[in-house]
Amino acid sequence: MSKYFNFFPQTLYTLDSKNVDVVNNITSRFNFEENFKENSAVAYEYDIKDGDTPEIIAKKYYDDSERHWIVLLFNGIIDPQFDWPMQYDTLIKFMNEKYKEFSGAQLGSNWAKSQIHAYYKIQKRTILSTNTITIDKFEVDANTYNVFVNSTNTITLPDSQSLKIEISKETQSYYDYEIELNDSKRKIKLLKPEFVRNVEQEFRRVIA
Repeated sequence: MSKYFNFFPQTLYTLDSKNVDVVNNITSRFNFEENFKENSAVAYEYDIKDGDTPEIIAKKYYDDSERHWIVLLFNGIIDPQFDWPMQYDTLIKFMNEKYKEFSGAQLGSNWAKSQIHAYYKIQKRTILSTNTITIDKFEVDANTYNVFVNSTNTITLPDSQSLKIEISKETQSYYDYEIELNDSKRKIKLLKPEFVRNVEQEFRRVIA
């Protein structure tokens, strides 16, 4: 983000009473208003693919990798290391390190595949005449999970329609939790290219 910080105002910084340096004041902030980011006229959704980086996306869509700060700030990403989705191989290495204290002789990612992270009760409701389906998923504790049994019941609603209610349960491993959490970071929003120059001008005006 070298060019990005070039626009920040300068301030005095000292480590001791004798040495004073002039540095960029990186505590300054520039943010996009939420209603601006939600405006489909200026932004669109984008799914981050394996291998994508903010620099690659900025180069591809804004013709300049140094505009990666727009990609990050537009999505409120402060720490690209943890707020940006990891590639699969990197995620496995992350799990190996994160869970190594629990995994003993096996890899942390293998331990994560075999251990339960969360328990869920699933309720599926189907209006038979229209095949309208609603699915609700509730996280429960282990004791509650063990009490539930899979069941299917059909009831008649006041309007004479038949409603089928199916109760089931499932677990989520630590491995699937990490995969799901990582994938949840893939959907971002990109500022449309035609607004980039205006944003840069506004950034320089506000931050200076």
